[in-house]
Amino acid sequence: MPVFTPISHEQLVADVLAIAAAIHADRDWKPDFIIGIGRGGLSPAVYLSHATGMPMLSVDHSSQVHDFADAPLERLAERTRAGEKLLFLDDINDSGATIAKLRTKLAAAGATSGAVRFATLLDNATSSQRVDYAARAIDRTVTKDWFVFPWEAVAPAASIAADAAEMPDRIA
Repeated sequence: MPVFTPISHEQLVADVLAIAAAIHADRDWKPDFIIGIGRGGLSPAVYLSHATGMPMLSVDHSSQVHDFADAPLERLAERTRAGEKLLFLDDINDSGATIAKLRTKLAAAGATSGAVRFATLLDNATSSQRVDYAARAIDRTVTKDWFVFPWEAVAPAASIAADAAEMPDRIA
């Protein structure tokens, strides 16, 4: 049985503010847009948009619907070629699969190298992908908890358990 670890609203706000501070401290790179990665990155992206005053866009990677997942990435890649910088935000960089997929699709669409960065609230040190900004780090070789973010906490317990069961290597 997995260990379910709730992330409080207060922790969410602290994590967002930590990322906002890291962005502010980075004098060499400022995003023109924050891109929330659906589903888990959408709520944090709204918070980060408010914390930084930067506009927010979104891609719904989790939907697997071209018009909301791949097509926006093609348009975003085009924006980088016009000189805009994009910060993609997700809740957790766990295995790295989401970030790897987005990086691959953006590169295939011709995104300008250096114009795209990634941030997460939680960053798994053993992930296949690295992020540019993270509020906190975990190590999945040590921490097997299933993190329940505030927007997920409203789901039925059975639904949360089913989500965790889909990723047995992360919680075993």
